[in-house]
Amino acid sequence: MSMEPQIRYCTTSDGVSIAWAEMGQGPPLLFCGPTPFTHVQERAAISEVLFGQLARSTRLIWFDARGTGMSERDVTDVSAATLLMDAEAVIDAAQIDRFAVFCYGNLLSLLTALQLATEHPDRVTHLVLSLPYQSMRDVTDTPYAKAGMALAEADWPSYVAARYLILLGIDIAARPFVSQMATAAAAWADPAVGLLHRRLEEATDVGDLLPRVRQPTLVLREESQSFPPVRASQRVAAKIPGAQFRQYSYARGERVADLVLSFLGLSTPTTSVAAGPSGMAVVLFADIVDSTALTERLGDAAFRAKARDLDVALRSIISDAGGTTIDAKTLGDGVLATFPAASQAITAAVAFERAASAAQLQLHVGIHAGDVIHEQNNVFGGAVNIAARISALAAPGQVLVSRTVRDLARTSADVTFVDHGKHALKGIDDAVRVYEVRWRE
Repeated sequence: MSMEPQIRYCTTSDGVSIAWAEMGQGPPLLFCGPTPFTHVQERAAISEVLFGQLARSTRLIWFDARGTGMSERDVTDVSAATLLMDAEAVIDAAQIDRFAVFCYGNLLSLLTALQLATEHPDRVTHLVLSLPYQSMRDVTDTPYAKAGMALAEADWPSYVAARYLILLGIDIAARPFVSQMATAAAAWADPAVGLLHRRLEEATDVGDLLPRVRQPTLVLREESQSFPPVRASQRVAAKIPGAQFRQYSYARGERVADLVLSFLGLSTPTTSVAAGPSGMAVVLFADIVDSTALTERLGDAAFRAKARDLDVALRSIISDAGGTTIDAKTLGDGVLATFPAASQAITAAVAFERAASAAQLQLHVGIHAGDVIHEQNNVFGGAVNIAARISALAAPGQVLVSRTVRDLARTSADVTFVDHGKHALKGIDDAVRVYEVRWRE
């Protein structure tokens, strides 16, 4: 394939003409853009850097859904079924048997990606979901949601302008670019068809599809992005079995393409997917108490639902406390996180216990500090092993920390520490003194 976009057309099973494009060589990667704001030709220019980076290692394919961009515009039916139908026509026309899917944009692109994954589990190999959210209810209180149907129905160009102003920011220096983007995007779907997509977005909830995903899944979020709320994306990740949640930063030089290609096993990123550089870190382990017994008593589906909801809460707590969830390291039904300061880890641990209590579950929690090694999206080292062993010592609802953590946090954390003596830990030569953390309710 050429590194210049090649635009082609195909026809859906119900006779609608769909525009699609491809670029590059390698394993196929289907890009699902933010319907209805797509245009295969102009998208290649807008996303030139991202597409160029991806196309160096993949055969990148993208398309316009019916009624948008360069596809057939005069349509009267837009639904979940037609979104899937349009994507299926493209993958058939491209003659790709197995492919990864990269969803970048909004709720309708997410719906398309999830339908492909669940309807064609033998063909979709991986999912990468950027800034996902389950339904408009998850973003009800955001400016994006407030620029809603009333404005769209009254004045489509004004609605699109408001949408881009909210999503791309209101910095004065950026306004010329935002204005140009909004003007272009408003023309990518006629108002009548744009409203069909907007109404479908209002009615869409992908919650039932998320637990059915069986492909390896990476959920991405840029740290400075304000929409959607971080908890909305974490909720999506928590409901997909085995999904990884990864926050990255443009300010640190991290690139979306590097993260996507690394996840697909196609390249080594120029910036690590690790949580941070090797060195000292505070490590927190938390594990659900008696998960096997709870599964037998509650049933697998009921327990998994409770565990997923708690996982969403714990991830949010970790982020709010300044920590990083380590997704590649799993310990039963628990979480592993690193923090730059002991007081932050203790703050998170206290909030963990309150969240677990609210979920009618209990946790074992252990914290230690020491040197660690970050490798890709995992963390290794003696400090990790000791934190895991201390977690195993903790009684239900108890937070135990090593003496190192106690010494680091004794003047900065608003808690008290109760000496629980020295303990011989498996695989550790010297006994470790541990302390129980107690806090005021």
